[in-house]
Amino acid sequence: MGTQKAGQIDVSEIQQTFHALGVYISLQQAEKILHSIDKDGTMTIDWHEWRDHFILNPLENMEEVVHYWKHSTVLDIGECLTVPDEFSEKEKKTGMWWKQLIAGAMAGAVSRTGTAPLDRLKVFMQVHASKSNNMNVLGGLQGMIREGGLRSLWRGNGINVLKIAPESAIKFMAYEQIKRVIRGQQETLRVQERFVAGSLAGATAQTIIYPMEVLKTRLTLRKTGQYSGMADCARKILQKEGLRAFYKGYLPNMLGIIPYAGIDLAVYETLKNTWLQKYSKNTADPGVLVLLGCGTVSSTCGQIASYPLALVRTRMQAQASIEGAPQLSMLGLFRHIISREGVLGLYRGIAPNFMKVIPAVSISYVVYENMKRALGVTSR
Repeated sequence: MGTQKAGQIDVSEIQQTFHALGVYISLQQAEKILHSIDKDGTMTIDWHEWRDHFILNPLENMEEVVHYWKHSTVLDIGECLTVPDEFSEKEKKTGMWWKQLIAGAMAGAVSRTGTAPLDRLKVFMQVHASKSNNMNVLGGLQGMIREGGLRSLWRGNGINVLKIAPESAIKFMAYEQIKRVIRGQQETLRVQERFVAGSLAGATAQTIIYPMEVLKTRLTLRKTGQYSGMADCARKILQKEGLRAFYKGYLPNMLGIIPYAGIDLAVYETLKNTWLQKYSKNTADPGVLVLLGCGTVSSTCGQIASYPLALVRTRMQAQASIEGAPQLSMLGLFRHIISREGVLGLYRGIAPNFMKVIPAVSISYVVYENMKRALGVTSR
């Protein structure tokens, strides 16, 4: 921590030190910290006050607190998490970063597989549910089982799992490059900068892997015997609809990243800072439930905001495969849905989407922690 010429620390230096750790506090919060250490009311901390405070209030794991919060965005709910993990120089040098990415990808694969029936139901309701075809959760699941048996509940899951690794890798590499451009060689980013860098990295990854998203939707909606596999599905789309079909729904998908990333990050940072201010007096460790709670609430808020765009994207990806369906643009589809079903029509399938959040987050967290242990990743 930097000191003044007289060997004393002031408010701005406390603020700067927290910023260097990647924790952004206001001047008022820095003053609060200073008051807790400053015993003689000079608004600066001298050596004796500093020494006495840390002898009486030892804190051994400040680095662990920062690590906990930095690596808590790994939770996978099957949606596009647009702010990737941030890794310290030490983690990059020791190779811990790629082990954590592998652990995250594995956690995503298991959580997506575990919640695949709800994900398939969501896509079905987004495309087929309407006022005349009022599909509910139980009826939708029963209908899918009747059509293709129990195994049909996992249609489209193979490619959904397969796209995790390339998406994570591209997003991480793009994030590192964009971060360098925004902040030079400095390691930490402010919340607004993380939002910009995360959104751009997410957009880069989505642009490259988007054809897999289209394949996932088509394979999820397929009837028994329609396609023999991923390659057959891709070949039939290419023959019937051409190359452009693989980028249908691309615009609403890109636009959806902004509200999702912005709200997810803003809510997460707000919840995190509230917890740190209120409850971090007696313990430095935020704990599993706090992380799960913050991650679940923030991603749910992000989904509510971006859901209409996600629904329109799915409809655009699927409309060529539905007989008699009008081939509409993004705005055309919005107008079509609102005129026929009202604003509620833009939220078809949100019930199974919400139902999968808590199991997906929980499975993801448990697998992530176990995979880290198996790969020898230390977080302490």
